[in-house]
Amino acid sequence: EGEDTGLLLQALLEGQNYGAAAEGTQCPAGAVSRNSPAKRDCLVVAVLCFGNFINFIDWFIVPGILLDIQKYFGLSDGRTGLLQTVFTLCYMLAAPIFGYLGDRYNRKIILGAGVFFWSAVTLGSSFITESHYRIFVLSRGLVGIGSASYSTVAPTIIADLFEEGKRTTVLSIFYIFIPVGSGCGYMLAAAMAKSTGDWHWAFRVTPCMGGLALLLLILLVPHRIQRKTAVHRALSISGTILEADEKPDVPRTAKTTWCQDVGSLVRNCSFVCSSLGLTAMAFVTGALGMWMPLFLYRAQVVQGIVPPCLRESCNSSNSLIFGGITIGTGIVGIIAGAEAARRLRKRNNKADPLICATSMFISSLCLYIALMVAQTNILATFIFIAFGELFLSVNWAVVTDILLYVVTPRRQSTAIALQILLSHLLGDAGSPYLIGLISNTIQARSIPSWQRSFRSMQYSFVTCAFVGVFGGAFFLLTSLYVEEDRREAQR
Repeated sequence: EGEDTGLLLQALLEGQNYGAAAEGTQCPAGAVSRNSPAKRDCLVVAVLCFGNFINFIDWFIVPGILLDIQKYFGLSDGRTGLLQTVFTLCYMLAAPIFGYLGDRYNRKIILGAGVFFWSAVTLGSSFITESHYRIFVLSRGLVGIGSASYSTVAPTIIADLFEEGKRTTVLSIFYIFIPVGSGCGYMLAAAMAKSTGDWHWAFRVTPCMGGLALLLLILLVPHRIQRKTAVHRALSISGTILEADEKPDVPRTAKTTWCQDVGSLVRNCSFVCSSLGLTAMAFVTGALGMWMPLFLYRAQVVQGIVPPCLRESCNSSNSLIFGGITIGTGIVGIIAGAEAARRLRKRNNKADPLICATSMFISSLCLYIALMVAQTNILATFIFIAFGELFLSVNWAVVTDILLYVVTPRRQSTAIALQILLSHLLGDAGSPYLIGLISNTIQARSIPSWQRSFRSMQYSFVTCAFVGVFGGAFFLLTSLYVEEDRREAQR
C-alpha cells in the first residue's frame, strides 16, 4: 500500500495532460478506473483502422486504372503523373493545418469532417467527363485535403489510448491498413473497371464505405479522449476513480504558439533525420504506387506476353497482381518490423532506426534488380518487387513510434503534420510527376516505340533505388541522436 501511495504521489507531481484533452477538456467518467474500458479502446482502434483502410483505397484508385484514365483524357506520362502529384500536394499542405487543429480542438469532429468531405468529393469525381480533365485534377486535390485530416489526427488518438509498451503493437495494426488499403485500391479499381466496362464506377464504392465509417465514428468514438499517463496508472493502482469533473492538481506546461512548437521540433535531431528517412520512403512508394502497374504492362508488351492496348478498356491484371503483392508484403512487413523492434529494443536502445536503415538498403537493392531483369524475366521482376515492398513496409509503424517517443506528447499532432508535410513535399508529391517527366524527356529523343516507352520508364525508376539509399543513411544518422532525444522528451 505504501508503494502504491508513493507511486500515486510521484505521478501527481510529475504527470501532465497533453493534446486537445489537456487544453481545458475533461476526462470521461471512469476513464481511468481500476476496470479500464479496454473493449471501448479496441472498438475505437477498429473504427480508426477501418477509416485508414478506406483512406488508402481512395489514394490508389487512380493508379489501379491509370492506363484507362490516360487513354480517356488523352494524357502524356507527365500529365498523368500530375494527378497523383496534385493529390499529394494538397494532402501535405493541409496536414499542418489539421495538426494545429488536432492539438487544440476536438479530434473526433476533425476526423468526421474529413471522412465526409473526401467521400463526397470522390463520389462527385465519378461523373466528370473527358472534356473536364482540370476538374478531375481538382477533385483529386480536394480528396487529398480530406485525407490529411485523418492521417494527421488518427495516430495521436491511438497514442492517447495506449501506453508505450502497447502502442507499437496497436500502431502496427493501424498501419497494416496502409498497404492493405493501397492494394485493395488497385484491385477494387481494376475489378470495377473490368466488370462494368467503365472506370468511373471505381470511384462510386468507397463513398458508401466512407458513410459507414462516419456512422461508426459518431457512435463508437468518445467525444473526448484523455491521454493515459503516469498519473492515471497510479490512480488505477491505488483504486481511485477519476470522474469527469475531477482532475489531479498537477503543474501544467504553459501554452505555446505553433511557431514555438515548430522551433522545438526543428532542434530535435532524431525527429528531423527520421523525417528525412521517411521522405525517401515516400518518394519510392509514391513512384512505385503510381507507375509500377504501367511499367509491368510495358515490360510484358516488349516481351510479347500481352498485346498493346488499343481498346477503351485495357487489361488490368497487373493492377490486380501488384495490389495483391502490396497487401501481402505490407501485412508481413509491418508485423515483422514491429516484432523485430520489440525484441531488439531489449538489447539495443538504437534498434528502431537501425532496423529502418537496414530495411531501406535491402529494399533499394531489390528494386534495382527488379528493374534490371524486367525486360527478360517478368516473374523475377514480380519477385524482387515483392521483396522491395516487403522491406519498405517494415518501417511504417517503427518510424511513427520513433516520433511518438522522441517528441513530447503535447506536440505530437504538430510533429506528425510537419513530418507529413516534409515527407510529401520532398517525397511522393513530386516523384510520380518527376518519373513521368523523365520518361517523357527520354522518349522525346528517339522515334516512339514500345521498346522506347519501356526503356524510358525503366531508366526513370532507377532514381528510386538511389533515393532509397539516401533514406537508409538518414536513419543511420537518427540512431546517433535517438537516445538523447528520447530522454529529453520524457523529461
